[in-house]
Parts: sequence; structure tokens; C-alpha cells
Amino acid sequence: MSFRYAAGINKPGFDPLAAGSGQYKGIWNVSSQANAQGAGTWPVVPGAPTIGTATAGNTQASVTFTAPTFAGYPATITGYIVTSSPGSITASGASSPVVVTGLTNDTPYTFTVKASNASGTGSSSAASNSVTPTLSLALYAWGSSYYGQLGLSNTTDYSSPKQVGALTTWLLGFGANYHTLATTKAGAMYAWGRNNNGQLGLNNTTNYSSPKQIGGLTTWAFVGGSKEQPYSNTSFGIKTDGTLWGWGRNEFGQLGLNNRTYYSSPKQVGSLTTWLQTSSSYASTLAVKTDGTLWSWGIGNDGILGLGNVTWYSSPKQVGSLTNWALVSAGTKFAIALKNDGTLWSVGGSKSDGANGLNSGASQTSSPQQIGALTTWAKVSAGNNHTVAIKTNGTIWSWGGNFRGQLGYGVVGDYYSSPKQIGALTTWSKVGSGHYFGGAIKTDGTLWAWGYNADGQLGLGNITNYSSPKQVGSLTNWYDISSGNRHMIGMVAV
Repeated sequence: MSFRYAAGINKPGFDPLAAGSGQYKGIWNVSSQANAQGAGTWPVVPGAPTIGTATAGNTQASVTFTAPTFAGYPATITGYIVTSSPGSITASGASSPVVVTGLTNDTPYTFTVKASNASGTGSSSAASNSVTPTLSLALYAWGSSYYGQLGLSNTTDYSSPKQVGALTTWLLGFGANYHTLATTKAGAMYAWGRNNNGQLGLNNTTNYSSPKQIGGLTTWAFVGGSKEQPYSNTSFGIKTDGTLWGWGRNEFGQLGLNNRTYYSSPKQVGSLTTWLQTSSSYASTLAVKTDGTLWSWGIGNDGILGLGNVTWYSSPKQVGSLTNWALVSAGTKFAIALKNDGTLWSVGGSKSDGANGLNSGASQTSSPQQIGALTTWAKVSAGNNHTVAIKTNGTIWSWGGNFRGQLGYGVVGDYYSSPKQIGALTTWSKVGSGHYFGGAIKTDGTLWAWGYNADGQLGLGNITNYSSPKQVGSLTNWYDISSGNRHMIGMVAV
């Protein structure tokens, strides 16, 4: 690259290399910073910023830096671009720090920064320190703790969320029938609460009011169970190898172990390695495999097993032959299942509360029936006699019994036998239904609850029932929730 200087300007008075590495055009006039040929100012991009410190969070990192010593010309920096390595994921901002989102948890990253002005983008800073984004979750619980199911080392009810211990390595939680199950990020499983039928999996029938690890394995990938009376003291877990395990009450074969024996420690259900998810009613269990098939076992009353009859089965039986089931959620006498095409289906159902959503309070079905014709359902959670679901557009809907305001419509009484929208918002992301109550998380990370509240299970600091969603506290970092019989648990990102 060659440079020309205006007449009368002493060459040593201007060092072009110190001005940056932009495309130099025309003749530079040092005193006026104008082009001596009248072609306008000389465009020069900024120098490199000085990298600061990167800190990581859940799928994101915050990167600090200081402005370059040379801002280029025009000498106004208009913004900064931060780029990750690996992945070349970028984020921009007007000043330090800049938060880079969309990172993969448990992957180490470094970052570089460039500054821009009206002339263009300058060179990169040095690389930052290496950081690894991770999901850190604290566990909270509230509501009834008669058997210690809140895990707070006592049997005191709490009407607002209380943190369970000090761990921030929780991953999954399930509020069951007077007991709670949870796994850590490392794959360990813990249980606490009522244990009269061995549902805690601790090889005894002792109640515990604080988390106790089930064995020493660190290969648990899913946790679930039953949460509705009267026979719902069962628990399930799926390991990372796809095997299914059950324990607890089993007088109707609801553990799927081909017998009616109670077990106080996990027992493998068959030998298959393709289980994905389970959901249990008071004495029935339904499950989805990784191949998209739907299976069921236990009490067949009300047709809840979806097998075209009301027969009881003590080992898994396939429901039809379809291979596009995505998830299933069981209430007391019915179950709602979602297909991967966005359609919603129902099986079983009481004859009086419309919980199966089939638009008839007298309807009852022993094989899956589609709820409406929509293909936009994304999430679903069945309570004891009602269901709440979220569509792909972020709206939230409910149906079934409403005598405690559990449908969230702002009214109490009667039932609704087909989906009806709760409010008009389009920002709902996760939902969890319990015994006449429910909760949901919005995309802004706030938590909301409604319905029955005699034990403080709504987390609103009182025991008043509410028939429309009310915000739980002021946190904006709720990650997930699960509603049990009379208590709720939630994960908070920290």
C-alpha cells in the first residue's frame, strides 16, 4: 500500500500505520483531517478493542471489553460485535458487556470483539478466557408438607416458595402424591416425603422430610409417577440407556412388572431400552417409547388404558399401532396424549366432568379420540379432573372440572368439555397441573398459579383460592414446574 501526503506536510508528522488498517484514499491533511483533493474525509475503521473477562450462564455468556484506543474516522464507534469460538455465534451491542446467547451448555468457548464505526468494522481483539455455559438450577417447593414432601426437613406447610437445600445442580423434578422425586444434572435420583408403600425407592417404608438419594447410580434421565388418590403411591424412572424402572404400590399391576407385588426399590420393567416418558393416574400408567409408540398398563377402568376395553393389565400393552406419539399426561380417570403432528388426543374420562375434552360430559372412550382438529398443540398437563395445554402460538387453554377455579377462566363452578382459552396472552411456555390447581411459566420467566389453595400450594403467600392466574412472587428466572397432589415444586435458574 502506498501513501501520498499533502504539500507542505512533513512526512514524519503522520504515521499511517498507527491510524488503523482501512482503505486509504486521496491525500491526508493532518491539520484538518480532510482530503486535500476535496473528495471528503478519509474513512478509517477502529482499532481492536481490549478484551476483558467472559462469564458464562445457561446457554449464554457475558463478555466485557474496553474501547479501542483509536476509534477510526469518523471517530465515533457505533457498536461492537462479539464472536464465539467454536460456532462463530455472534451478538452485538453498543457498549460493554455484550451477552452472547444460543450457546451449547457444557461446551467451552472463547470470544473476540470487533468495533465498528461509519467506515466499517475493525480488527478483532485477542481471545477471551475460556468459559463453559451450564444450566444451574435451584429447587423450590411449597404447599402441603404433612409427610415432609417439600423436602425442607420439617412437616410445615408453606404458602410461598422455599428453597430445598443449597444445591444448584438439580435438573428434573416431579411432584407426586405426597412425595417428591428429583434428579441432578449428574444423573443421581433423590426422593422424599411419604413412603408407606416404598414409593421413595429407598428400600424401606420410612418417611423422609429431606432429599435422600436412591441408590448410588448416576444414570437417571427421567423421573415420574402418580399423584392422584387413592392408589397412587407409585414412582418411575428411565435411565440413560432407555430402560424403565418402577417401584412402590402395585396391587393392580400399575408398576408393569407382571405381578402385583409392592417394591421399595427400583425394579426394571421388562428388558426394553427404548422408553422415553411415562405418566401415571391413580392406578394406571401410560408411556411413550422413542419409536413413537404408546403403551399402557394397570387398571383399565373408564377405558383409560386406551386398549379398547376396561381390562386390567400388569405388563405394558401397546395402544394401537401408531408411531407418532410425542408425550402423554394422565389424570385420575383419563389421559391426554400429544402427537408429533401437533394434534391432541384423549382416552378414558369421567362421565360428568368433561375432562377428556371431547365436547360431551357424558362421553367416555376406551381408545384414543382426537380433541378437535387443530394441529398447533405444544404442551399438555392433566390434573385430577382437568387439563391445561399450551399451543405453539403461546396461548394457554383448559377444560374439565372447575369447581375450585382450576380452569383459570376467572369463574368457579360447572365444567367445560372442550378447550377454552385462558385470557388472551401469547407468552406461555410451560405448564403443570395438580389436584384442582395448576401453574404455568411465561416466556419472561415469571411463574403463575390458580385454583385450589387450601394448603398454600399456589405459592401466593396465603390459602385463598383463585380462579384466574396470579403471579407467584417476582422472580423472572423460573425454569420448570411440577404440581403434585397438594404441593408444587419448581426449578429456578441461578
